[in-house]
Amino acid sequence: MKIATVTLNPAIDQTVSVDNFQAGIVNRSRAMRFDAGGKGVNVASFLADYGMDVLVTGFLGEENTDIFERHFARKKIEDHFIRVPGETRVNIKIMDEHNQETTDLNTSGQTPGEYAVNRLTEQVEVLAEACEWIVLSGNLPPGLSSNFYADLIQSIKKKNRSIVLDTSGEALREGLEAGPCMIKPNMDELSQLTGKELKELTEVHSAARSLLNDDLQLVVVSMGADGALLVKKDEALIAVPPAVTLKSTVGAGDAMVAGLVAGLAKELALAGCARLATAFSISAITRLGRDLPAIAEIESYRKQVVITPFEIEQS
Repeated sequence: MKIATVTLNPAIDQTVSVDNFQAGIVNRSRAMRFDAGGKGVNVASFLADYGMDVLVTGFLGEENTDIFERHFARKKIEDHFIRVPGETRVNIKIMDEHNQETTDLNTSGQTPGEYAVNRLTEQVEVLAEACEWIVLSGNLPPGLSSNFYADLIQSIKKKNRSIVLDTSGEALREGLEAGPCMIKPNMDELSQLTGKELKELTEVHSAARSLLNDDLQLVVVSMGADGALLVKKDEALIAVPPAVTLKSTVGAGDAMVAGLVAGLAKELALAGCARLATAFSISAITRLGRDLPAIAEIESYRKQVVITPFEIEQS
């Protein structure tokens, strides 16, 4: 089974390790690294490490493609990115392991030209012929309208493919109307999407369930250290990870999306998907970079995930 991820606004992630980081003073870094990043790139990386057949597309600045090309070659990821003039943006992640905090300094990225946008649209249609799952991840680059994901979804649905949408704001709102089969908002994104302040778990469940329809079959709400709430029409459960030492939060949500897609592609039950997705996420936050550990370690994490059914009548 082939899976494609679409990353319209990728980034090179520059991670700087600083203990007890403070703004406004000189901080001394312990280490620094550069990684090929962007939400869809991260999802593809984790899926490839798990042995899935993955293809990627989106926009890459032609002046600094080397880090991405080396990354895709190492992971055996099939590269269908559209090269555009200029450089891919660089995002800075200040990782304070001592305080278990990550500070992000993200840039907006560059505007792709009309020719590149048209090529990307055609590329996605081609990939949808070959791939059973299409993952649309990340924010839109400048210059693309908020309905861009919605248009892609409508095109992909003609191929009868499964579509995952992981974005935020108006792009999520409009994309949702086009009918993906799964979304993974965090608490803030779900609150913005439903226009309701969400405090209690029953409110979160009710908000997630209100989004379900014939197209949208699964809403996964990521809740940080509290785990995730997975909601289907006739089933809901909470997946809580074991306590671990946090190294970085970068890519944790993308790892969860990858685990969910891997589980769904393998036709696991909802609890099995929840365990695998949580194990992927744990793997991401306990290490730097975009590499999953050995399968045995993932299995160890998977067994430690606590699954609790959420009774529908509670809402």
